[in-house]
This record gives sequence, structure tokens and C-alpha cells, in this order.
Amino acid sequence: MPEFVSLEVQESVAVVTLQRPPMNALSVQVQREIGEVAREVTRRDDVRAVVIHGGERLFAAGADVKEMAALDYQAMIDVSLRLEEAFTAVARIAQPTIAAITGFALGGGCELALACDFRVASDTAKLGQPEMLLGLIPGAGGTQRLPRLIGVSRAKELIFSGRFVDADEALRIGLVDVVVAGDQVLARAMEWAQQLAAGPRIAMQAAKRVIDRGLDVDLDTGLELERQAFSALFATEDRAIGMQSFIENGAGKATFTGR
Repeated sequence: MPEFVSLEVQESVAVVTLQRPPMNALSVQVQREIGEVAREVTRRDDVRAVVIHGGERLFAAGADVKEMAALDYQAMIDVSLRLEEAFTAVARIAQPTIAAITGFALGGGCELALACDFRVASDTAKLGQPEMLLGLIPGAGGTQRLPRLIGVSRAKELIFSGRFVDADEALRIGLVDVVVAGDQVLARAMEWAQQLAAGPRIAMQAAKRVIDRGLDVDLDTGLELERQAFSALFATEDRAIGMQSFIENGAGKATFTGR
């Protein structure tokens, strides 16, 4: 069982919580546990959406700098590979994912949030990629996912400067999707996740997969991925339910089975 990352399923929503006080520093062990839990939720048919949370005080303040400082180049080759694998496992969770951000989401903490589909932040949240202040660059996807999310120039400015952004700026530049009071972050993320969980499971996962893969290929290839996934959904029970419900009751009235 993971020591620092917990998993609880509530009404088809998996709540993944980081539990390494005081700052949820992302040690090698925490990184490994994040990857293990990410792969587990992807395999589970009873999970239709995922919320990743750091607790009431903060999301995650970044890597365990003391642990990293003791590593040499040869050791970091292996550690960086495991780190990339763990955060890629989060990005590849089949179900929709929401980061519920309280307090700091810095460095690896920000990168963990970037690996999610959506981000709900508290009005006191601070996000950033301060690795440059350590003579480093982001190493868990920040140089790749951040520019894809907020644009190249803004991402370069944040990474080059290492500065933090507050919740208002993060919302304005698209780094987060929703800002709420601190005591409402988890509740808002859960509300959103439950709405997603009520949707057609296979179609939801297909949409996520095609969107994510389509970003890395040319348009014609992306359109072919979409066509194949669209056609395949005609083999699902939820497609039949959704279309029949639309014919009989109008849009948005279907109750999906997940099959």
C-alpha cells in the first residue's frame, strides 16, 4: 500500500490525496506512488473521474530538494526517467482528471496539476515553475505541457523567471480553469468530477484519448483518429441509450450505464 498517496472512491470518483506533510514534497517514493495509483485508477471500471488533491493547506510545494541535491548526474538519469514515467501515467489516466489546488503548486506540484485535464484553485493559490532559481529547468513535463496550455511566450516567461503567479493571474492566462474560496476547492472539484462521471464512460475516455493524441500529430492523422473512435462508439450500449433518449426526451436526459 502507498505510504504517502491515498486513494478513495466516492460515487465513481477516485480521490487521490497527497499526504506527506508538511509540504507534500515530491520525493522519489512519492513520485513512484503517484505513478502506481495513476495506473490503478486507469484499470478500474468503477472509476469514471479522478480528483487529485493535496489537502486543505497546499497542493504540493515541489520536489524534495534535499534528496535531489545528493544525486549526481548518473543517478539523476534513472531518477528523471522514473519521474517522467510517473507524471506521464497521470496524464494518461483514461478518465477525466481534475487537480484541486490549495496553497502552493510549485515545481513538480505545478507539473502534477498540468498533467491533469482541469484545475480548480483556491483564491489564495500560488503556482509556478521555480526550477530556474535552482539552476535547473522543469523536469516533469513543465517545458512541454505549460506552453501547450498557456502559450509559448507566457510559458517561457514563467519558466525563465521562476516567479509565482497568484490565482487571479493563473485564471486569466488559462493556467487554472476555476477559482473558488479555499474551503470550497475540493467540493467544487468533486461536483465537477461527479458531473463528468455521469457521462458515457467509454465515449468520455475516447474523447480524451483522441484530443490528447491529436495534439501530437498532423491534422489528417488526428481526423482519422477521431473517425475511428467515433465509429467504434456505435458498438456501445451508451450510444444506443443516448440516441434513444434524445429521440424520446430531448438532449441531456440519458442515464448511461458505462457500457
